[in-house]
Amino acid sequence: MNQERVFQILLGPHMSEKAAMAAENGNQYVFRVALDATKTEIKASVEQLFKVRVDDVRTLRVKGKSKRNRFGLNTKSTWKKAYVRLEQGQEIDLATIS
Repeated sequence: MNQERVFQILLGPHMSEKAAMAAENGNQYVFRVALDATKTEIKASVEQLFKVRVDDVRTLRVKGKSKRNRFGLNTKSTWKKAYVRLEQGQEIDLATIS
């Protein structure tokens, strides 16, 4: 996989309370990924970027919410996130990533 595609797949880490609990309990990290990314591409790009071994990848699509404003009904865009579980002893320091 070329370096350009790696950066197109991983859009950034997703920080939330649920993601923080998953990182503490299950050695999992949550990333926003491209809508057309597959699990194997996500695994390869995380391993290549962070130099870690990935055990499991789970993906889901977050449906965009409909919001009403004075111009009518708008829909936020749908996006995809991936829960990446690392092998035992592996770690990613998300605080230093910008």
